[in-house]
Amino acid sequence: MNKDELREKANELPLLPGVYLMMDRSGTVIYVGKARKLKNRVSQYFQDSAGHSEKTRRMVSLIDRFDTIIVSSEFEALVLENSLIKRHMPRYNILLKDDKGYPFVRMSADEYPRFTIASKYANNGARYFGPFGGRSETRAALDAVLSALHLPTCQRRFPRDIGAGRPCLNYHMGRCDGFCRPELSAGEYRTRTEQAARLLSGKSKELLRELTADMEAAAEALRFEQAAQLRDRINAIGALSKKQNVIAGLCADTDIWGLCVGEGKSCCAILHMENGNLTGRETSFFQTPLEESEADTLAALAAQYYLPRAVLPHEILLPLDTGELESFSDALSKRAGHKVWVHVPQRGEKADLRDMARRNAEEEAQRVTTAAERAAHTLELLRKMLGLSAPPERLESYDISNTGKSDIVASMVVYHGTRPLKSAYRRFHIRELDAAPDDYASMREVLRRRLQRAADGDEKFLPLPDVFLIDGGEVHARTALEVLDEFGLQIPVFGMVKDDRHRTRALVTPHGEEIGIAAAPAVFALIGQIQEETHRFAITFHRQSHRKSALQSELDNIPGIGPKRREALRKRFGSLKAIRAADVETLSEVLPKDAAESLWRTFHATEEK
Repeated sequence: MNKDELREKANELPLLPGVYLMMDRSGTVIYVGKARKLKNRVSQYFQDSAGHSEKTRRMVSLIDRFDTIIVSSEFEALVLENSLIKRHMPRYNILLKDDKGYPFVRMSADEYPRFTIASKYANNGARYFGPFGGRSETRAALDAVLSALHLPTCQRRFPRDIGAGRPCLNYHMGRCDGFCRPELSAGEYRTRTEQAARLLSGKSKELLRELTADMEAAAEALRFEQAAQLRDRINAIGALSKKQNVIAGLCADTDIWGLCVGEGKSCCAILHMENGNLTGRETSFFQTPLEESEADTLAALAAQYYLPRAVLPHEILLPLDTGELESFSDALSKRAGHKVWVHVPQRGEKADLRDMARRNAEEEAQRVTTAAERAAHTLELLRKMLGLSAPPERLESYDISNTGKSDIVASMVVYHGTRPLKSAYRRFHIRELDAAPDDYASMREVLRRRLQRAADGDEKFLPLPDVFLIDGGEVHARTALEVLDEFGLQIPVFGMVKDDRHRTRALVTPHGEEIGIAAAPAVFALIGQIQEETHRFAITFHRQSHRKSALQSELDNIPGIGPKRREALRKRFGSLKAIRAADVETLSEVLPKDAAESLWRTFHATEEK
């Protein structure tokens, strides 16, 4: 379908809540979204694209058709959207997990139920708990629950193997009560498995209260051995939430979210709190979105994390307002069967916990993000901001430095990606200016010489850069563009504009269009670093040149000091101050005795008089 046909189909949609699926020509779902009013939301994609982000424009250009599913409420739309995202893994949605899916714990419907890990829910009479986190974490959590309740984890099957042999090692280690022994009843086994099911359903507190009451009743009835067994079971269950993140999440009263949108990889960290105590932490990583705001990112991640779960905390603290806190809270409350309060803490202890979760997310994002991923992310952001067809691999920056009309120099600094390529740095003496200093004329001369050397095949000036960065504003950038036009080259040129404190604040095109970079910290830091490095290289070269010319002018008229001896003095002493401070013996290390004495007398004639 073409764009007009898609727009016409969208305008026929009802003003009802629902979910829409965008598909490309192959039928692959590339985006899933929800809407309060389908007609209004979907038709926006096929209107004037001037207000669309670059990502949205790319996505719309791939849409061949779309489907919609009408639901009865925003809550149903939220749940269905999350389910479809997990099923189709669309490339233009923010994705919290990979395509391995969330595992469930399955409890069979046999006389002696057994617990296993299942990839998905099935309508086969068994009970399912979850979904939980990764398979290894879920396996560890299930083992911890079975161990706490002394349930078997071996391969024996009941009632077939009851009394068929001696109990296994787990019984002798105190990890299992040996249900393969004939003296233990099926009723006791079902009681224990039901307690495990309650733990996996997030009802640990309720179970602990009941076991505590049973323990006290056994103690009062002088059944001390039974009371001791119940005490050990209570202690084991109480320790579960501190041993395993999956169980910690089930036991939590409060979840605290931290979010770090990093360079390359991003991370969300969820801290689980029970009765004011930190019991566990979960972290999930995802590719950093280039265009979505932090609020949109957080909303997508929170929905994907909580909506598949049957067990939810009573309170969720988010780091920022997603704009959907009330509706999200209502959706989770309906799903959990109790009130789930979702809000953003502003002050006090809860705000401190929010900051701690944020620091956890930042540390984890930095830990898993490689230098190459950071660089790739920064260059992709720069490409997007400058409107380039590909991320720039080579950046060249230029600056002019002078004091008056003499000793005018220029620096050429090269960055390969986000790293300086110092072997490619070049320095220039300005030769063509006879009158007052002129930065524009100096820049014109430098770029002509640089491009001519490249045109002549000089490998020291090859390859040409992907972007020219000029220290200065619009006129500097336009001057560089004029030189490029002379050589028939089409290479993007931008001026680097400073603020009142001489810090880079923006880039500017030769036509005066400013491009703000402060909103992208990685790009802001890169451009600032390039400008500072270019300025440093120019200033250093200018000072060296100025010292050399000053030294030569002072030594020009001294008898016995020619060009070779001036150069020897410059290499040995570096400055006129050092030469003046040297005695005749030290000067004689560089010059003949008579020349050294002549030089010393010239500098110290006033002192002798």
